[in-house]
Amino acid sequence: MLHLFKTDEIEKHLENMPEELSILPLRNTVAYPFAVIPLAVGVPRSIRLVEEALQADKPIGLVAMKDPSIDEPQPGEVYETGTVAKILRPVMTSSENTLQVLVQGLERFRVERWLSTDSYLKAKIGLSPDTVEKGLELDALKHSLLELAREVITLMPNLPDEVNDFLRKVEDPRYLVYLVASNARLEISEAQNILEMDNIKDKFRALISHLTKEKELLTLGKKIQSEAMEKMDKAHREHYLRQQLKAIRKELGETEEGESEVREYEKKIEEARLPEEAEEEAKRELKRLKGMSPQSAEYSLIKTYLDWLLDLPWNVLSEDQLDINHARSILDEDHYDLQDVKDRIIEYLAVRKLVEDRGLKEEGALKRASGETMGAILCFVGPPGVGKTSLGESIARALGRRFTRMSLGGIRDEAEIRGHRRTYIGAMPGRIIQAIKRVGTRNPVFMLDEIDKVGNDWRGDPSSALLEVLDPAQNHAFRDHYLDVDFDLSDVMFITTANQLETIPPPLRDRMEIIALDGYTEQEKIKIARHYLVPRQIKVNGLRADEISFQEDAIRKIIQNYTREAGVRNLEREIGAICRKIAVKVAAGELRGVQVTPEIVADCLKKEKFEHDSSEAFDIPGIATGLAVTAVGGDILFIEATRMKGKGDLTLTGQLGDVMRESAQIAMSYVHSKARQFDIDPELFENNKVHLHVPAGAIPKDGPSAGIAMVMAIISLFSNRPVRNDVGMTGEVTLRGRVLPVGGIKMKVLAAHRAGISTVILPRRNERDLDDLPDDVRKEMNFVLIERIEEAIDLALMPAGKKQLKIMKQ
Repeated sequence: MLHLFKTDEIEKHLENMPEELSILPLRNTVAYPFAVIPLAVGVPRSIRLVEEALQADKPIGLVAMKDPSIDEPQPGEVYETGTVAKILRPVMTSSENTLQVLVQGLERFRVERWLSTDSYLKAKIGLSPDTVEKGLELDALKHSLLELAREVITLMPNLPDEVNDFLRKVEDPRYLVYLVASNARLEISEAQNILEMDNIKDKFRALISHLTKEKELLTLGKKIQSEAMEKMDKAHREHYLRQQLKAIRKELGETEEGESEVREYEKKIEEARLPEEAEEEAKRELKRLKGMSPQSAEYSLIKTYLDWLLDLPWNVLSEDQLDINHARSILDEDHYDLQDVKDRIIEYLAVRKLVEDRGLKEEGALKRASGETMGAILCFVGPPGVGKTSLGESIARALGRRFTRMSLGGIRDEAEIRGHRRTYIGAMPGRIIQAIKRVGTRNPVFMLDEIDKVGNDWRGDPSSALLEVLDPAQNHAFRDHYLDVDFDLSDVMFITTANQLETIPPPLRDRMEIIALDGYTEQEKIKIARHYLVPRQIKVNGLRADEISFQEDAIRKIIQNYTREAGVRNLEREIGAICRKIAVKVAAGELRGVQVTPEIVADCLKKEKFEHDSSEAFDIPGIATGLAVTAVGGDILFIEATRMKGKGDLTLTGQLGDVMRESAQIAMSYVHSKARQFDIDPELFENNKVHLHVPAGAIPKDGPSAGIAMVMAIISLFSNRPVRNDVGMTGEVTLRGRVLPVGGIKMKVLAAHRAGISTVILPRRNERDLDDLPDDVRKEMNFVLIERIEEAIDLALMPAGKKQLKIMKQ
């Protein structure tokens, strides 16, 4: 029978305790006084230590290892506070060359000095009993630890109830604390920390803290397990009741609700003629639906997914009307001019007609190579009001296709394009798939409005998602996140609109065929108003053609004095305002037929918004007229310069961008370097500072095209020669005086024409852009093409002291 040492026997052993002990390192174990520990000793030197201790009947020292991966640790690799222990018999030898021994802890010790490491570790030790201060505090700590230990034992199902009874009988606080510590689930560092504490109260506090956390973990685990069991029992009960309900319905001859829906979906899948991938996905989801209860939350989600999948027009195509003459007549009927766009649509129709007539449609290589037999992707770029959006409807009507539109302005979430994954609550397909379902065909004319105003934020970049949609090489396998199957968009004719190209990312811009729709001239606006705007507004406002008509001079007055725009949106708005005022009088019986004259226009529209002519000529030196392109079309830009006493500084105002600021610096440096050539005293630059301002300071401005105007303003300022106000100019200037080409020539010249400017100075390399101008504008205006800035000096500047002769429109 195994004999355990009692307290008095332990004290006798400690009285005869030698100062030198053999030290046995323990792996992943901390030995405590009074505790009985089974050990498996397998390291050769440790086996030798145990055998010699048994033969001499000597105690050994037990210390924990700092790194359990070391087989034979040396001093410094083990803790120096441990427990003196006595080996209990019997000793068993296992088949794996290990000794199975049972040891009992006697007392704490601390290593004072290491003596030997040859055969095994030996050290000189000093016993270190715990400090026990009896009193109420110790009793309270003991009581708290006992209560916590009992609660923890209650929560642990594998421990017998007798353990609680045994704990109640323990009186010695040291015995209690080491008994609890040796059975608590402590990390090695925590267990060693408790062993090293000298005061028994500190040990109690540490164990109370640990057992409090252990109790919370066990309570939470029990709660989780209980809830899981409740759910499992509920699921079993529901399954049992459902089986009973199914049996009752079968006896009554009733059809289960879910079965009829499943059969209906099976029929729809057979009739839909889905692509292979979509059909497999539909059948897979239907199989899941069969095994679910109609009351299940996921049942309705699968139904919604199947509805989307089956309602899409996988094989529905509108038949193209390939009559080229008919298409041309429809386009001419709906829109004036816009010849480039109309020609592009006719080309598209002609290619489709030839491909179908000659049996080339099924040749996949040709389809991928040309892109013409796939969906054409056009981008209409131009200022507001020139008819970009309405062109899409006309193109759809000319092709005999359905039309759908989607506005991209302000979209910041990529999921708006590609949809949400079905794992999200309330997931939906993207707006591309929604529009295709709504229009009901796989080849509509799809207009993506305001593509230059797409935003991006932490939710994603919608413009990157559009790369797949607007690429004929990829969109035949467009994959919406919600559907998660390929949908063919290659037969869709995508048309995008934008006010400016600069804000469209280059990869996206590269996928589109850019067609510029520039502003209209005054004569073009008059024709558009007479043939399109006036008839539409007469009809919209409930009038008849015999009740109101517009004189050409009246329309011209609206254009010149009430609208100053590249398009015709405001023009139609003002025509509508006049029609409404006439409608009031017609409805009151005061008028029968009215011919709108300039006087009636003034009476209806009241104060003029723009002056036909300016009230004064610009005789002040330092003001030049530049030409610019904005998001709403071309515009004239006044560059103002003034000088004052200073040290040659340059001040720039007017919300100028970095490129425009650099242009001003270049202009200043160029004029300074060529001062004598322009009859300017160079000392003026040393003793004066220049302030250059571009009015409309609330509007940001940027770009290099104001370079010529800035040079002319500075030369005018220092030479005291006013810049002619009937001359507009645009072009980038270098430090050597070269004039480089710029963009937007057509819109800039149209803006100059609207403002009454008769002469425009342009870079010579922009000569080819003059071919885009309407004939009447080219006849009315004088264009001067230059390569160097010196060529424009005498043309742009008035002789000193001479007054302006030309009065310019504002």
